Amino acid sequence: MTNRIVLVAETGSDVSEKLAEELGVVLVPMHVSMDEKSLDDGAFPPEEVCAYYDRTGKVPTTSGSTAYDFERVYERIFAEDPQARVLHLAYSAVTTCSYHSSELAIEGKPYEKNVRILDTKHVSVGQCAVVVEVAGWLDRNPQATLDEAAEAAQAIAERTRMCFVPKNLDYLRAGGRCSNAVALVGNLLNLHPCIEIVDGKLLAGKKYRGAMTRIAPVLLREFVQKHSLRKEQIYFINTPYMEENIRAVLEAEATALGFRKVTWVKTGCVITCHGGPGAFGIVGSV
Repeated sequence: MTNRIVLVAETGSDVSEKLAEELGVVLVPMHVSMDEKSLDDGAFPPEEVCAYYDRTGKVPTTSGSTAYDFERVYERIFAEDPQARVLHLAYSAVTTCSYHSSELAIEGKPYEKNVRILDTKHVSVGQCAVVVEVAGWLDRNPQATLDEAAEAAQAIAERTRMCFVPKNLDYLRAGGRCSNAVALVGNLLNLHPCIEIVDGKLLAGKKYRGAMTRIAPVLLREFVQKHSLRKEQIYFINTPYMEENIRAVLEAEATALGFRKVTWVKTGCVITCHGGPGAFGIVGSV
C-alpha cells in the first residue's frame, strides 16, 4: 500500500458521496434528531427535514460526529493501510463537537502520530470548497508531508469566504435563533439577513429586502466586491426548494462578473435544519 494522505470530513461539509468517491475523501456522519430518533446526516433526503417542520412546526435538532463515529472511520482507514496519513478537515469547532470528537478518537491510538486535525472554521459548502481545494493541492504535490499538507490546508481555509441567505426566518425562529417578534416582522417586511461565516461563527450581517430573485444578484456583487474574490471559481449553495429563477440570475451575474467556473452544491440535512427551504449561498476564495 502507498503511504497516501487520506482526507476526512464530516457529512455537514455537504461533500456528496459521489464527489467524496471521486476525490478519495472519507466522510464521517453528523446527526439529525426527529421525534427523539437520531439519524445519520446523509442517510435520508433533506426534503424530509422540511416535511417534518411542515408537519410539526419544529426544526429537527443537529449534533456533531461522535468520537465513536471517528474511531470507526480511523480504524477502517488504518486497517486498510497501516502506513496511511490522515488529514481531518474539520467542521467549524465553535459550532459543534466534531473537532474534539476527532481528537478523542485518536488519543492513545498507535496511529495518533499519523493524523492531523485542522479546524477549517467553515461549515457546509465553505468546508466543501476547502476539501476540494486541498484534494487538488495534494494531486499537485504527491510527495508532500502531512505537516506540509496541513499548512497548505490552513492557508486555503483562511482564504475561503462564505455567506448564505434564508428565504424566511421561520426555521431560525423555530430553532430558537431569533425571537417570534423578530421573525414575524422580518417575514412581514420580506427581510432576508445575510449570514456570514466569520472565524468559524455564523454571524448575521446586512438585511436585504425583497424577492429572493431580486436580492440574489445584488448580494453576489456586494459579496464579491467586499472580499475581492478571485475569479477562477465560485460555488453557489441551494437548500431544497430554492426557486429555479435564483439559479438563473446568479449564474448570469457570475458570468458578467467574470467567473470562469460555477459550481452548485445542494445542502444536506444539517444545514437545511438551519437555513430552511429556499435558501441560497455563496462561497469563494480571496
